[in-house]
Amino acid sequence: MSITDWPADERPREKLLHRGPHFLSDAELLAVFLRTGTTRKTAVDIGRDLIGRFGSLRNLLESDAASVMAQEGIGPAKYALLIASLELGRRHLEQTLTAGDLLTSPGMVRSFLRSRLRHQRHEVFAALFLDTQNRLLSFEELFQGTLDSCAVHPREVVKRAIALHAAAVIFAHNHPSGHAEPSVADRQITERLKSALALVDVRVLDHLVVGDGDITSLAERGWI
Repeated sequence: MSITDWPADERPREKLLHRGPHFLSDAELLAVFLRTGTTRKTAVDIGRDLIGRFGSLRNLLESDAASVMAQEGIGPAKYALLIASLELGRRHLEQTLTAGDLLTSPGMVRSFLRSRLRHQRHEVFAALFLDTQNRLLSFEELFQGTLDSCAVHPREVVKRAIALHAAAVIFAHNHPSGHAEPSVADRQITERLKSALALVDVRVLDHLVVGDGDITSLAERGWI
């Protein structure tokens, strides 16, 4: 049976429009993006198969293109649509951060950093450069490393802060291991960055370590 033959209040798109997106299951949300199924399966069936195959919506969206496109009902066009939707969410968060004081939205900052860094398979060191009102000037992935380390060069960070006329900065990096506990090296580089940026009157507000689920703040630990 085609989805168009279902009762109106059971069709994913109609349910979304009348009741809101939070009423849809992960499979139903996928069906809205996929739009059509195959001769054998509806878009909802394909959505359920994808969740079952990859274990979760997160695992699906973070899987490589070849693995996703190998699934029935998914080709380059539908895969591109899924990835575009993910990027739209990230950009919406970033633009929302740009519009307000980041220090009043710690939850949103963490959500944004989680969306940008948690899926990375190697360490990435990034920075949120802020203006005098603590509004976001730019988010930049400054350095990339290996599975368990990343070389950070304070001189390059200072150059970017000056170029952006930043007044403050929040640093962040991920731990591909999934553990968000800061290492001794994390604390040491934070101190080096803080000292280097102090010379040009740029404040270091925090350094966040992004794990698989948790995010640890060095400022909350009293280490900044």
